[in-house]
Amino acid sequence: MNLMETVGNPILNIGIFALFVIGTMAVVVKVTRDSAKKSTDFYTGGAAFSGRQNGLAITGDYLSAAAFLGVTGAIALNGFDGFLYSVGFFVAWIIALLLVAEPLRNTGKYTMADVMSFRMNQKPVRTAAAASTLTISFVYLLAQMAGAGGLVALLLGISSKSGQSLVIALVGIIMIVYVLIGGMKGTTWVQMIKAVLLVSGAAIMFLWVMALKGFNLSRLFGDAIVAHPKADAIMEPMLQYGTNGWTKLSFISLAIALVCGPSGLPHVLMRFYTVPTAQDARKSAVWTIGLVGVFFIFTLVLGYGAAALVGAEAISKAPGKANSAAPLLAHHLGGSVFMAIISGVAFATILAVVAGLTITASASFAHDIYNNVLHDGKVDPADEVKVARITSVTIGVLAVIGGIFANGQNIAFLISLAFGVAASANLPAILMTMYWSRFNTRGAVWSIYAGLVSAILIIMFSTSISGSPTAFFPNADFALLELTNPTIVSLPLAFLMGFIGTVTSPEPDRELQAEMEVCSMTGIGAGDAIAH
Repeated sequence: MNLMETVGNPILNIGIFALFVIGTMAVVVKVTRDSAKKSTDFYTGGAAFSGRQNGLAITGDYLSAAAFLGVTGAIALNGFDGFLYSVGFFVAWIIALLLVAEPLRNTGKYTMADVMSFRMNQKPVRTAAAASTLTISFVYLLAQMAGAGGLVALLLGISSKSGQSLVIALVGIIMIVYVLIGGMKGTTWVQMIKAVLLVSGAAIMFLWVMALKGFNLSRLFGDAIVAHPKADAIMEPMLQYGTNGWTKLSFISLAIALVCGPSGLPHVLMRFYTVPTAQDARKSAVWTIGLVGVFFIFTLVLGYGAAALVGAEAISKAPGKANSAAPLLAHHLGGSVFMAIISGVAFATILAVVAGLTITASASFAHDIYNNVLHDGKVDPADEVKVARITSVTIGVLAVIGGIFANGQNIAFLISLAFGVAASANLPAILMTMYWSRFNTRGAVWSIYAGLVSAILIIMFSTSISGSPTAFFPNADFALLELTNPTIVSLPLAFLMGFIGTVTSPEPDRELQAEMEVCSMTGIGAGDAIAH
């Protein structure tokens, strides 16, 4: 394992990492004990969390490595264009609050597919929804694993690919242990703790940077302009995306993905089932909006602070590149100890998010595919949980393999791809299911597959994957499009195919449609009529 010059003290970094892992693992064991044996406990933590607790957990789930490491780095290197991620991540929660949170909680039980199959043919809809969930979760997991590799490479000075791959494998193992021991209840507590630590750490860095600049934003921006090789271009849009037609379309597509994607993310949607009532689901979203909004104000200052105090060139040359901006800023502010603490928080962030993603993917396979599609909903709950645990291990192995290939990519960018797929594959079908009474099985299946397949194909044959120095495979070139985010094409296509599929097939069961409408809007009978 080749070592390079490290930032901070590797022994101290490892020690604080170990404290975070041991501490959170102790919490998982304490709060779960024997409770994760039932399906309701494994999938939803018994739906026993308050709106405030769940809001903290959603914040912990949502503020992933992309939010802290990726966005801070994107702002430090690209200024205004990087801040688009912050704005999009925040605005997205208004859509989630107004259109998704309460109806979803009222009409579902464990997964997104419960909602869409409420008044439709179970098997084709559940199969399509599970395929979408598993794909999105895998893409999202790639970003988290890439963040883990880059972060630990910086802190431990591991420059070799084999060493970084070993780190990614270690993250995968810890993630699997979290899920197998704690289920959703243990993971939720870890996410709550992580949310408090992450927002608090960002707040301390925010105040520290502002104090160094006399609490004067103009001075901070001015110093960032002087220090940045692109000078005042970092205060203007299109530094990253340029001015030709394709890059402008990519910019608009990214904005759509960031705003619409979170309302289609399976691991975020599943969080609304961990509360007892729809009112608590609304409270969860409100708490999340407040915490996420404050956090992303912090990222603006942290990004420009990193540009001014650390320098864009130093960030670009560090292992992890853009993802190293926040830890390097912490080192500049408080030395090795503070950097180790902030990095430990970021590491805990990655562990908590990948655990939540793994539960979501395993629940989708075990509940939707294994139980309801293959065995007509007749599987014993204990056997279903056993299948979910086996699936968790499988997903963990696949995530490690994918994370090794994704290592070195900007994680905010990888997350934007996951958002694009989620916005296209899930959100149109969810909205039409809950708000269009004519919507039916064919429309749902066509919408999901159209959004999913078109988004994946556009990504695969774009310069995001090949044909450019910053691509996923920089040495290959099979790109057909310069569009780096698929949402501007795939989202409208999903709505269109959902409409065409619906109007070309018989109308759905009107009685079930009316029942779902009453249930989604009032909460009467919530969770009781899933098995239609």
